[in-house]
Amino acid sequence: MLTDDDVREILRLIDESELDELRIETDGFSLHVLRGGAGPATPAPHGDRAAGAPAAVVPVRAEADGVAIEAPMLGVFYRAEAPGATPFVEAGTHVEPQTVVCLIEVMKMMNSVAAGVSGTIVEVCAENAALVEYGQPLFRVEPDR
Repeated sequence: MLTDDDVREILRLIDESELDELRIETDGFSLHVLRGGAGPATPAPHGDRAAGAPAAVVPVRAEADGVAIEAPMLGVFYRAEAPGATPFVEAGTHVEPQTVVCLIEVMKMMNSVAAGVSGTIVEVCAENAALVEYGQPLFRVEPDR
């Protein structure tokens, strides 16, 4: 099994290489790293943990019942910036592509996740403080027309 130091070394090597994407999968471990592609992101309007990091590039997938905002990485899903704080979004909240909808914690780092689409949140699909997988639907959105 890889240690935190192993993962940091892998990330350092990726940073120094020409790779834009790397996926490592073994029994019990999965690492998927994407570089760039989104341009500068708008910081989160809430708290320091979310505001300090750019919003992650979010996969958005069209579905029959709207659009799914998917987890851009494996990690722990948080609906709010701190325990007991107001969630970033609820069902019925209108979002823009740069609106921060949640945080995903990976190796003690909080990553802001932006909606990536304009529309209204119609469903929260993930449980707060639960582990989410890459590509797992986090929210369903009715896109603006």
